[in-house]
Parts: sequence; C-alpha cells; structure tokens
Amino acid sequence: MLAAGYQVWLRDSSLVAVEEVTVTGLTTKDAARVRAQLVSAAHSMTTLHVEKAELEQAIAAYPVVRALEVRADFPHGLEIHAVEHRPVALVGGLPVAGDGTILRGIPVEGRLPKVDARDDLHGDRLTEPAALHAARVAGGAPAALRPRLERIDLRGQDGIVVELRDGPELIFGDATRVRAKWLAATRVLADPDARGASYIDVRLPGRPAAGGLPAATLAPVAPAGTEELAPPVTAAPPDATTVDPATEPLAPAPTAEAPGTAPQSTPETAPQSAEPAPAPADTTGAGGASPPPG
Repeated sequence: MLAAGYQVWLRDSSLVAVEEVTVTGLTTKDAARVRAQLVSAAHSMTTLHVEKAELEQAIAAYPVVRALEVRADFPHGLEIHAVEHRPVALVGGLPVAGDGTILRGIPVEGRLPKVDARDDLHGDRLTEPAALHAARVAGGAPAALRPRLERIDLRGQDGIVVELRDGPELIFGDATRVRAKWLAATRVLADPDARGASYIDVRLPGRPAAGGLPAATLAPVAPAGTEELAPPVTAAPPDATTVDPATEPLAPAPTAEAPGTAPQSTPETAPQSAEPAPAPADTTGAGGASPPPG
C-alpha cells in the first residue's frame, strides 16, 4: 500500500518533471506556433505521466498534423515527432490530403493532380463528395505513379477518371477498393501488350481492360495433343464474289445407260456440233453418191 502511494506521488513529482522537449517533423509555415503549443503542454507533465491526448488537443487548431509520436526520456526529457498530412492533390488551388483535410500553409513539393472544386472551400476538410472521393483516389496512388498524375475528374457514367501525364486515362468508377484498383492499373501499365492504350478501365479490379488499342487478328493456337485449328477467316473485299457451298446448286448426277444404247441428252445439255452430219453410206453398190431427194 505504501509502495503504491509512493509511485503515485513520484509519477507527478517535480523530480521527473519534463524540462527538455524536442519536437521534430514539422514543415508547415505554422511550425513555430505548433512547436510552441506542444512545448507549453509538455511542461505541465512528467516523464512518468505523459498525456498524449492533451498534446493533441493543444494543436487541434492545426489540422496539418495528422498524428503525434511521443517518447519519454527519463528523468526530464520528452521527444515529440509530428506526422504531417501529405498533400496528394490540389482542390481549388489548395493542397489536400487523402482523407480530405485541407492543408493550408503546408509547402507543396513537385506537381500534384488538379481537382475542380464546385463549392467554396471552408473549414479544414472537404465537404463536396466529388472532390472528397477524388482526393481519396489520389491518396492511394503508388509512389512511382504520383508524379504522373495530371488531373482527376468526375465524368458521367465513367465516374472518377484519372488523367496520367504521357499515359492513358484510368477509369476508377467510384472511390471503393482504391488500393486494388491502383494495383490493377499498375499491372496493366507494365504490360507491353497494353502499350498505346488510350484508357484502362479498373472499375472491376479483378478484370481490368485496356481500350483504344489497334485492332489485331490473332491466329488461334491449338492445345497440345489436338489437331491444328484452321487459320482465321479474313473478310473478303467489297467487290469480290463469294459462293456459299451450302446454297450453290449441285450439277445433276450422271445416270447409268443400258449397254448398246447411245447416251441421251436433254435439249438443254445436248452438245452442239459445228460440222454437218455425214451422208448416209451407199448401199447400192454403185459406188456413187446417192441422188438428192426428189
């Protein structure tokens, strides 16, 4: 009982009071003010009794700080690392984080994708659903693709569309399954067969589709152990005449003739001879030509 009371007394004793405060991680233009608020709040604590919630409350007016990492250095030191939001897009000209936090005053490094703001930006967070969803998609982009993001729009039935610099458009649809959609887009972009696509549809991340590629006819390949498949049929030119074997009239089948009889032919099929028929043979024995008929 006595030991427990001593520990409670020592926890708040000046013997372990926080006297040295180190703050790191701040880059915002309000860094000096944020640091001053943290140091002031920390000096009311001891290294055995650090109230992280009080530190967070002290800088609640600066939403640029996303989280605090605190470590006590017994007996009198306290280290505070501020984790700031990372700007992922420019909405109405203001940098915003992936969760929609408006990062007023934070420096912007490099180029960020632009998002149109239909409403005026007030407060510390986006309230317009379209802009909020666009920021969420931008925040999920892989580090390798972030510098290539040019613009994020909301387009009718396509939903959220990401424009890439020197690349195809990415059709996201909505802001659900953002990580899976980015992974699908990354795989398609890395596929040589998708080179030249004008868009990549990742609304179904399990079945992404690349569009705008030039049409190509691929010869089918037979599976191993089966007969070779026929090559693909190419379209005939417009002025070519084609015959469908299924509708072409068949030639009449030849009929068997009785021995000793001459083949008969119909008028339609009888052969036409260019020479006159020979005269009948002489049966009188005179050896002369038969007189003409009287």
